[in-house]
Amino acid sequence: PVPAQGSLLYLDTLRRAFPQALAPRGTALLSWTPGRPCAPAGWPLPTLYCTPAEAGTLPSRAAALRVQLLFALQERALRVLEAGLAAELHDALAALHTGWPALAQELALGRLSTHPGLSEDARERLQPLLVPNATRAAELRAECTRGFEGIVQRLWPQLEVVVVGTAHGAERLYCDALRQADCQGLPFYCPFYRAAGALLGVNLWPEEPAPRFLLCPDWAFCEFLPCPAEEEPRTVLLGELWEGREYGLVLTARPGEYRCRAGEVLRVAGFHKQCPVVEPVRRESQALSVRGESIPEERFCQSLCRAVGLWPGAHLIDYVCVESALLGES
Repeated sequence: PVPAQGSLLYLDTLRRAFPQALAPRGTALLSWTPGRPCAPAGWPLPTLYCTPAEAGTLPSRAAALRVQLLFALQERALRVLEAGLAAELHDALAALHTGWPALAQELALGRLSTHPGLSEDARERLQPLLVPNATRAAELRAECTRGFEGIVQRLWPQLEVVVVGTAHGAERLYCDALRQADCQGLPFYCPFYRAAGALLGVNLWPEEPAPRFLLCPDWAFCEFLPCPAEEEPRTVLLGELWEGREYGLVLTARPGEYRCRAGEVLRVAGFHKQCPVVEPVRRESQALSVRGESIPEERFCQSLCRAVGLWPGAHLIDYVCVESALLGES
């Protein structure tokens, strides 16, 4: 859960950077949370979202994203497009690429079609929220016929920002791919920093391309191990951090419950009102073995991106690393 202070900081930061971002029904949420609705603000905000909460709780991820996309398309005056993961936004837009004729027909008729993963009971509950809109369906057909580069801003011309739950690791690849294609011209904002199930910081600089987070001292008890590790490691506290240095995170999420190394390495980018501002660097636990050695995932990802850049016409969407035994001793 997001502390109330975190929710208020997020909403206030969003409003300051993008004045119309909190317009009623001006936000569409694309996120699969089976069992219970969940939004980054941490609160149920029915006046803010145009996508029904039930759509995100459908047992099928593909069905949930498609239904949420349909309700988002219904609202031309969107200000914020929000996704739990950039991969979810990528997959929802991939469904638009392949299924826009059917989506346009559903918009025109105001009728939610039956499709795998959407039960009849859920369809009947969601159906009254969809109204026929032939004009919007015609806009969708016209824009998709032109192609999909910059399609997000063409479909929602008043859109101000894309909010994503995380922009680190493999999710950064999805953010980069979206920025270069469907979401051209739009800023991406990652509002919160979480580790080991706890909320640790908030991003107060939504218009900056690389997310950095203000560590809030009251949300969890944090200690830090200087990197590289010393022979006799000793943790330091928030007030002992140095700008420009890297630290491993030691976290006590709820005092008295547990204390653990979170496996996160942070770089101190500066200070804001005496509190450190950090940039996530890597996860210590995410080391990959390509041919028997141990490589930090960040370094592997950088090398892979450079290799793809040398391959004309190739684009990296995602990757998985598995040590191969096929090459034998070679």
